[in-house]
Amino acid sequence: MAITRADAEALDEADPLAWMRARFTPGPPGLIALDGNSLGRPPVSVAARLAALAHDWSQRRIDAWDDWMQLPSSVGDLLASEFLGARPGEVVVCDSTSVNLYKVGAAALDAGDAGRNVVVTDDDNFPSDRYVLAGLAASRGGSVRYVTTDPVEGVDPERVASALQPDVGLLSLSHVAYRSGALADMTAINEIARRADVPMVWDLSHSAGAVRVDLEGTGSDLAVGCTYKYLCGGPGAPAFLYVRASRQAAMCQPIWGWFSQRDQFAMGPEYDPVDDIGRFTTGTPPVLGLVCVEEGVRLLASAGIGALRSKGMALGVLAVDLADEWLAPLGFRLASPRRATRRGNHVALAHPDAENLCRRAAAEGVAGDFRGPDRLRLGLAPATISFVEVWDALDRLRAVSASPSS
Repeated sequence: MAITRADAEALDEADPLAWMRARFTPGPPGLIALDGNSLGRPPVSVAARLAALAHDWSQRRIDAWDDWMQLPSSVGDLLASEFLGARPGEVVVCDSTSVNLYKVGAAALDAGDAGRNVVVTDDDNFPSDRYVLAGLAASRGGSVRYVTTDPVEGVDPERVASALQPDVGLLSLSHVAYRSGALADMTAINEIARRADVPMVWDLSHSAGAVRVDLEGTGSDLAVGCTYKYLCGGPGAPAFLYVRASRQAAMCQPIWGWFSQRDQFAMGPEYDPVDDIGRFTTGTPPVLGLVCVEEGVRLLASAGIGALRSKGMALGVLAVDLADEWLAPLGFRLASPRRATRRGNHVALAHPDAENLCRRAAAEGVAGDFRGPDRLRLGLAPATISFVEVWDALDRLRAVSASPSS
């Protein structure tokens, strides 16, 4: 039975998260922004929060640092409790995802046997992660071992297990695949790593704020991730890192700085890091970015990850059903797992001319993104996207794909 626009309107009328869209700054008229998996929209409250910070900067000047210096840990605790399934004191917001991956990866390798200098990741992991991990391995005279990944279904735990030979000192994977949206089995892979006595670092960049993450319950020890996608922290917003409390004091991250120093303002000659999550910080926190992250996380937390995940899956089901009905006859194929529970919040569609179609769709007001060699990604951020927008976007993409390229 054909899916009508009226069907999508009915879904919007029943949407318990419909109120959230007004809490975000709207984009240009007519634009359907299906790129929230790359950059989330700004909450309306961000402007006032930045204005208040500017006032403190002007009037309180350096006295305001008493408040600002707490932001990496206080925003980290908020993230931990609302979106990461972690405990207070296990998450800190700082630096970029790549820098944080380097820090926790190096700390994990250095805490292990020096002879275990092979790093394992998958061949479809995000490029920056692969580059950082290759650099870590090379600096220790080792190499990277790549697990072959199904480009649609994602990482197979059995293949991961086969790669964890005695020479492996670190395993790192993305929880949600950046191209296909495939959701990895965190519990199973953590258990595989634990049996092999290999430290495991998760990249949660496409997970945080989109899918349920339970770092404590799944036995995760280390994780990193960004805040500018589904958490709406803004362009270049600081990332986060997680280290289980029981692992913190035994790990020494490689970028020593005064913000992890035990007696910071003594300005002493020797480095003596604190024993808690603060030892993974380095330099002065990016305060403007941190307050934007806090606004995004607080707003999304008011909805709750359960409601956000439910709507994200429903948006994905609609997109997949419409793609089957309208786009498959035009040469598209689904390049994400078909089951909603196996996907994050973006749907990938493969087409030989995907890059050109992505450009043409953008000219018609549909902002998705292209990922080589042949994928068009549709990011379905549940806080900001309506069901009608999904219907309209797929309808415009159908029209573009059915018409000759100019």
